[in-house]
Amino acid sequence: MTAFANVIVHINGWPGSGKLTIARQLAPMLGAKLVDNHTLINPAEMLFSRGDPLYRSLRAAVRETVFDHIVRAEPAASYVFTDALSDDEFDTAQFEHYRVLAERRQARLVPVVLDCSEEENRRRLVSAGRAERHKLVDVSVLDWLRAKHSLQRFEHALALDVTDLTVDAAATRLARLISESLS
Repeated sequence: MTAFANVIVHINGWPGSGKLTIARQLAPMLGAKLVDNHTLINPAEMLFSRGDPLYRSLRAAVRETVFDHIVRAEPAASYVFTDALSDDEFDTAQFEHYRVLAERRQARLVPVVLDCSEEENRRRLVSAGRAERHKLVDVSVLDWLRAKHSLQRFEHALALDVTDLTVDAAATRLARLISESLS
């Protein structure tokens, strides 16, 4: 796979769908740097509950600082971001930050939606190591999210169902889809 210059890949999927695991293999295939959503969330998560107003303000400040530095980074650098954005108003507005980042860098934005079956999603959600990384492991919360919301599917987003795919197969297929979309 050839590295791409100045591309921002935004991978959206339910918690536990395999975003980070796949992105860890995908980013080197694309010659990109990986910024997973917990890089941006965990500083706020460590200090405040999600209901605390300081949680959202710190989370926004961390994202703004990281994005500002990415704008000033090497112009040819590419990035892979992971996220879990639903169709609610707040999450829809969050994606706009990625559009603005791409505009500020004059980069090509490639939105991706990873999905998997509810059963597989529940199985993956409780896999070893997630709790230590401050990731969601409560299946009842995932069930509530999936019942109440849909995944945000952005305009021109690439879609990949990873239910039956190995990590290698998912990363390879996704790299090919991204390559085709950029051609």
